[in-house]
Amino acid sequence: MIRLAGTDLTEDALLELVVRLRRAGLDEHADRIVGALMSMQTEVMVTEPDRVTILMVLENPPAGLAELRDALLQEAGSREGSRLT
Repeated sequence: MIRLAGTDLTEDALLELVVRLRRAGLDEHADRIVGALMSMQTEVMVTEPDRVTILMVLENPPAGLAELRDALLQEAGSREGSRLT
């Protein structure tokens, strides 16, 4: 299990995310996740470009990735709010 954006994801969910990223031609982002899996990392930091990219491929997420999408959307809302203050 790997933690991504504060969300614990199973290997199956991560592989689904990788497939979606690759289908969208976003190999660089997919490679980072695969690298984390292969090196047995427990957490992957998500940059702003990662967040935007992952949200693009999770417009209609499967059950295993819905929580990740919600966390990324909440994080985006928090960042927008802090920019306005």
